Amino acid sequence: MWKIVFLNETVCDELNVLPEDQRAKFTWIAELIQEHGLEKVREPYVKHLEKGLGEIRMKGRDGISRALYVVAKPKRVVVVRVFVKKTQKTPRKEIKLALKRAGEIT
Repeated sequence: MWKIVFLNETVCDELNVLPEDQRAKFTWIAELIQEHGLEKVREPYVKHLEKGLGEIRMKGRDGISRALYVVAKPKRVVVVRVFVKKTQKTPRKEIKLALKRAGEIT
């Protein structure tokens, strides 16, 4: 069974400042991953980005946000960055920050 975990308190705080409907969407997608497995959940809910980095895609009345994650053993989705998305493409600086944080995973 898959587990969804946060890298640290900072990432939890990033999620908690999102609008309620986007947080609810995150929870719903996280439950899908836990029930069916990450390999069975696809777009529009999750998308692979690069270098083992993926994104959980939340959309709400107030816009869109992303939770960037990496996969760790055993069957863990480790959320390393949550942010409000304002551009078409995921900004390079967000990907770089997520990859840097992913280096902290033990």
